Amino acid sequence: MMLDHVLGCKVSEGLPAIVTTPRLEGIMRPMPADRHIHGGEDATGRYAPSPTGTLHLGNLRTALLAWLFARSQGARFLMRIDDLDRQRVRPGIAEQQLADLAALGLDWDGPVVRQSGRLEAYAAEIAQLDADGALYPCFCTRAEIRQAASAPHGALPEGSYPGTCRELTRAERAAREASGRPPALRLRAEAATVAFTDRLLGRYEGTVDDLVVRRNDGVPAYNLAVVVDDTAAGVGEVVRGADLIETTPRQLHVAARLGMPTPRYAHVPLLLGADGARLAKRHGAVTLAGRVAAGQSPLEVRAALARSVGLAAPRELPTLDELLHRFDPSVLPTEPTVL
Repeated sequence: MMLDHVLGCKVSEGLPAIVTTPRLEGIMRPMPADRHIHGGEDATGRYAPSPTGTLHLGNLRTALLAWLFARSQGARFLMRIDDLDRQRVRPGIAEQQLADLAALGLDWDGPVVRQSGRLEAYAAEIAQLDADGALYPCFCTRAEIRQAASAPHGALPEGSYPGTCRELTRAERAAREASGRPPALRLRAEAATVAFTDRLLGRYEGTVDDLVVRRNDGVPAYNLAVVVDDTAAGVGEVVRGADLIETTPRQLHVAARLGMPTPRYAHVPLLLGADGARLAKRHGAVTLAGRVAAGQSPLEVRAALARSVGLAAPRELPTLDELLHRFDPSVLPTEPTVL
């Protein structure tokens, strides 16, 4: 399926950037009574982009679906900015992402939470794991990890960390400490097998290797931070792209070790370029800014995204309330959409 056909207008080259508002920390809109279809706080959802680049159409469709999952159950929908990786964070991108989501009509409850403001919460959980004897320092370089991960490791899947530093002797550890290289902290997983049932993709099972919970630069790792954040916010259902399903067993294992509840998961299909690859600039106008520059309104873009998952007819511009009334997760596609 070609991009022009799905989005309903001709893609232009050299598109200018969209103008966004300086800050959108919370967009709250009264919810009509007829939106409370199922009800229940356990359906609280969230969207959590990383401010490393402009949201593309696939990101926007995932956000729309996450919003529909939560709001169709009468639940809260929260917004979080996953900005722990300061080396990759780009100034102004978070504000642009929030503006793009708002332009599609998506609202959220309460203030936007930023991971960079929650370092103490992550440190407390890491300290507890360490006190429980669940962690060990890892001095491996990236090159050493790649080399070790390429070898077979029994129950662990290919590419897993084999536990090189897990059983270091006291002398070996002292020698590595003397080298001056700061260690990462890894959680002992003992090749645990973790299974869960995804709302769209069914049963999924993964073997968990010894995962990093704190990087060697002191930054808390993603797989720990998202578990701590989702628990603190009361998130009951995580809706995100299918490319993240492989991380879920790790996060479930972290939650179990921390004694935290686990949400339900729904991994939604990706939008791919015509070549079957992830969306990128080479695929044309794949951002909201690009589509606006090509002549579409944000509401037309939203309708095209809804149409790509069977929620809108050709040339129809359904309202959000109409999308909510026809939303049914059981009939959503599970295969990627090729633009």
